[in-house]
Amino acid sequence: MTNRTQETSPQVYARVAGFLYLIIFCLGIFGELFVRQSLIVPGDAATTVDNIMDSESLFRLTLVTGLIRNTCLILLPLVLYKLLKPINKTIALVMVILALVSVGIAMVNMINDYAVLLLLSGADYLTAFGVDQLHAQVMFFLDLQTYGAFIPQFLSLWLILVGYLVFKSSFLPRILGILLIIGGLGFVIDSITFVLFPNFDVTISLFTFFGEMIFALWLLIKGVNVEEWEKRALESS
Repeated sequence: MTNRTQETSPQVYARVAGFLYLIIFCLGIFGELFVRQSLIVPGDAATTVDNIMDSESLFRLTLVTGLIRNTCLILLPLVLYKLLKPINKTIALVMVILALVSVGIAMVNMINDYAVLLLLSGADYLTAFGVDQLHAQVMFFLDLQTYGAFIPQFLSLWLILVGYLVFKSSFLPRILGILLIIGGLGFVIDSITFVLFPNFDVTISLFTFFGEMIFALWLLIKGVNVEEWEKRALESS
């Protein structure tokens, strides 16, 4: 009975991590690609405000999905830690710390979207601002949210560490580790490029993020080599 539990434990971690990854992907695509891009019109405050007010429930829904997504992003590195700590416990711990810090920043950054709802709430104290002033502030907070998102993106250094651990493992394909390292570098380069070259209109991570998707599907469908995982766990104990 004990051997069976030990044998299935790493697969449970793998399946949970893969499932969390899929939730993160789906909610991210819904919130960022479908909703925000359909509501926010860069450089057109009036149209953006009209879109948000006409679809306020949808905008609010993105806040809820954002909270769920960030909660999953808290759980994911903790599960990955359990899966990858036999490789190098110290690096796995640093990975968790970087990931949790990035999620904390991302959740604080959501305040900017709440500020948009406050500005459009029609509260009495907002009469001190003219219509154009309100619209300008809405765009300011939306832009601030976009800028703020690049801070946790820089901390995708945690993904590079996941890739390293996967590459060094003997229970997951090395190519997955390489793809994760490339994906993490894409996010980090994008965040640095955004600050140094704001007019550079190329998003590298659009071409590198697929490594995470492949990794998620592998964990969910294939899992890990249990025998090799147990061997590494025994060596590290």
